[in-house]
Amino acid sequence: MNTSVVQSMINAIDKPAIFITPDYIIQAVNQAYRDTYDTKVRIGTSTCYEISHKNTEPCDKCGEECPLQQCKTTQRNTSVVHIHNTSSGKTYCDILMKPVTDDEGMTIGYLEILDKINYASAESEKDKMIGASESFKNMLNQINRAAQADIAVLLQGDTGTGKELVAQALHDSSRRKDAPFVVIECTGLSENLFESELFGYEKGAFTGATGSKKGLIEVANSGTVFFDEIGDVPLNMQVKLLRLLETQSFRAVGGLTQKKANFRLVCATHKNLLAMVESGEFRRDLYYRIAGFPIHLPSLSERKSDIPELAYHFLNHSEHKHKRFSDNAIEALCTYPFPGNIRELKNVVEQSALLADDNTIHRNDLAPQVLGVVQESEEDEREQGIVPLDKAEEVYLQRICHAYEGSPADLALQLGVSTRTLYRKLQRYGLSLK
Repeated sequence: MNTSVVQSMINAIDKPAIFITPDYIIQAVNQAYRDTYDTKVRIGTSTCYEISHKNTEPCDKCGEECPLQQCKTTQRNTSVVHIHNTSSGKTYCDILMKPVTDDEGMTIGYLEILDKINYASAESEKDKMIGASESFKNMLNQINRAAQADIAVLLQGDTGTGKELVAQALHDSSRRKDAPFVVIECTGLSENLFESELFGYEKGAFTGATGSKKGLIEVANSGTVFFDEIGDVPLNMQVKLLRLLETQSFRAVGGLTQKKANFRLVCATHKNLLAMVESGEFRRDLYYRIAGFPIHLPSLSERKSDIPELAYHFLNHSEHKHKRFSDNAIEALCTYPFPGNIRELKNVVEQSALLADDNTIHRNDLAPQVLGVVQESEEDEREQGIVPLDKAEEVYLQRICHAYEGSPADLALQLGVSTRTLYRKLQRYGLSLK
């Protein structure tokens, strides 16, 4: 493949793109890529990692996954989420790397296409998701994949992990971004309220209906509907919801005309819907209708390395932005398990800032629930002394088995082991999940 053909291929791509040889040298670049970075690209000399990361070595030697190395190994397209040094500062980029072959099937180089992620940041930035941990990057990769399609997305995560933020990001990154984003709170909806809120009503449909009103489904036409806490929808209402999703049509309460619904579906829950399906509390057909693309939102305990940046983010966007945390206060925050996740962290930061008498928030200024858990943990450690690793693992798994209500597959994923390995460890210690 000659240089002019490669350059023409690059120019036809509307996103930032480069063609690189196996030695990381940039051989072709489009204008969108040049405009993205403040470091000048020199064809035949500059390397991809020099331009995007300002590094002197490839990504895999600097603690990150290298998409080119993955392509070399698999000979297939691959994608990763990296933080790039762009002209706008540190920016999240979803990188798609494709092997390019000649007429004889030999790989002659790699096509790298960038998709800038505008809804997330590795540093404190207002109205963006903040983080840099691997679990956070994996979530961003999934969000970016789902946003490009119209598939139904199910957001699964503990309370306080930011499900509405993710739903908004899915909408803002989709082709429906200029249409409405409508949130429907499923918790506490009665059957009558469910129908009138979703489908609207006509004048005289019931006592008090002095006029007609559009439902949220009609308001969301061409946009995105976000059903928050979908697991709280009672069985009798699940039938009506399923009918809406299957037929893409509805009728207002008291109305005779059938209306069409055109919307992107995003649902969220902190409950284990599959377990509810097995117990008969949630319809199986509805589950598979809403779970076209499940996305796991990591709890704060899965992304502890993000806690310092998040803590300062909440502090900097509060009325106490002149205050700072001491090192031992940050250390204590990273030790606390945060059962309420990011929402609880925000509350803890604001409460601790209020409790601090001066501009430094010390460990003893932290919210009582944090300080109590940290001190109790330290007392336990002093009492126990050093214990064998096997015993520590057994105690940890005992605690998980007592509290965890998800599936074994989900737990194995969070622990970073295979489901088979998890079962083997549980059997070894005579434990079982709920």
